[in-house]
Amino acid sequence: MVSAVTARKYYPKKKITMLKNVAHGVVPCGIPYMFSSLSCPEDNKLSTSPLAEKQIEVCCDAVVRIDRDEKAVHTESGSTYSYEKLILAVGADPVVPPIPGVNKDGIYSIHKDLEYLRKIIDETRQVKEVLIVGGGFIGIELADDISKMEGVNVSLVELLPRLLANSFDEEFSRMVEEKLKTQGVKIKTKTKAVEFLGEAAVTGVRLDNGEEIKVEKVILGIGAVPRTQLARDAGLDMGRSGGVWVDEYMRTSDPDIFAVGDCAAKRDFFTRKHAPVMLASTATAEARIAGANLYQLKVVRENKGTIAVYSTFIDGLGLGSAGLTEQNARQEGFEIAVGNAQGFDKHPKSIAGAQQTRVKLIFSRRSGILMGGQVAGGVSAGELINVIGLAIQQRISATELETFQMATHPCLTSAPTKYPIVLAAQDVREKM
Repeated sequence: MVSAVTARKYYPKKKITMLKNVAHGVVPCGIPYMFSSLSCPEDNKLSTSPLAEKQIEVCCDAVVRIDRDEKAVHTESGSTYSYEKLILAVGADPVVPPIPGVNKDGIYSIHKDLEYLRKIIDETRQVKEVLIVGGGFIGIELADDISKMEGVNVSLVELLPRLLANSFDEEFSRMVEEKLKTQGVKIKTKTKAVEFLGEAAVTGVRLDNGEEIKVEKVILGIGAVPRTQLARDAGLDMGRSGGVWVDEYMRTSDPDIFAVGDCAAKRDFFTRKHAPVMLASTATAEARIAGANLYQLKVVRENKGTIAVYSTFIDGLGLGSAGLTEQNARQEGFEIAVGNAQGFDKHPKSIAGAQQTRVKLIFSRRSGILMGGQVAGGVSAGELINVIGLAIQQRISATELETFQMATHPCLTSAPTKYPIVLAAQDVREKM
C-alpha cells in the first residue's frame, strides 16, 4: 500500500494496480491486541480506501506466476496483468517448527487475515489454558494481551535464555519478564517444546525437561521466513538471508522488478551482514524508496541498511531498541563505550503520571559515533527510540548528542537539565 501511494505521488499519470490475496487484511502491529485490548477484531481491519481515493485499482486475487519475458503476472483466477514496473511486497510465512503433533487442531500460527484471526480469538475466549511458543516481540505481546482475558491462564516457552534476547540486553529483558510474571504469565526460558499431546486436538505439551503442561490452545510466535517462491520461480536472485536480493534502491536482479518488506533481503546498517529483521517500520521505509524510484532515480533515497528500530508496550512498560545491542556489538568485535542514564519523563518528577525512564547508548569508542540504543519507561519510550534511530542513521556523535537541543515541557518531557539521551551521552564521554 505504501509503495502504491508513493508511486502515485511521484508518477501521477501512471496506472497503478495492487493485487492482494486476502480479502480482509489487518494492521500487522495490531494483531496481538485483537484478543483483549480492542473491542472487536474488526477494529484492526486494514482499509484500502486510501488507495481508491488516489485512483489506485485494488484487486483481490492470488498471483501464481511472474512471466518476465512477457512482463506479466498470472493469477489464480486465470487473469493476466501486464506491467512496466512490478513491486513484490508478498511478506513472509510464519515458521512452523517440526515438533511432533504440531498439526493438531488448536495449534495456530499468525497470519495477516481477519477471518483467520477472528477464529483464533473466538476459540481462545472459550478456553482456560493457552500456550505461547516464542519470546520475541509477537510472543510477549500476545502473552500480555491474552493474560488480560478473564479466566485464561497463559504460559510462554522460549528456547533462548531470556525474552527479547535478539533485541535487548539482559537488564531490559529482565524488566519484561518481571512485568509479565506480575500478570500471571508462566514463563519458561531455556526450554523447548518437544511434543504436542492429544488425539485430534491438542491437550498438552511435553517440554525437553520432561515436564508436561496442560494446554487447550497453542499460538506459535517464533518468527517468519521470507515468502520467495514467486521470485524464485521467476529466476530472480536470492540474498544470503533467503530473501529476494535487492540493491540500495530496492531493485531486484531484474531492473523492472522491485521487492520490499519481509520478502526482501536485509543487510545490517553497520556490518552489512544478513539481518533477519521483519518490521513494519523497515518495510514502509523500503516501500517509499521503491515507489519514488520506479522509473528514474528521482530522489537519492537509497537503503543504507537496516537499523532495526523496535518498540513494544507491556502493561504500562514501554521499551524501544535501535541498532546494535551491547552484546551484539561486542560479538561483532566493535570496540565500544556504553553510556547509561535514568530520569523521569516529566518534570518535576512529582507531577502526575511521571514515570522513570532508562536510556542506554552504545558508541564506537574511537570515533564516538552512536551505534545503538535502548529505552525503557512509559509511552515516551516509543518516540525517544525514534530519536535514537535517526541519530544512528545520521551517524551522530556523542559530542553532538551531548549538545542536543530539545523542546521540553513539564507535562510532556524530561527536564532539559536531565534529558536522558543527553545524560547518557555525557556518561559515555567521561568513559571515552
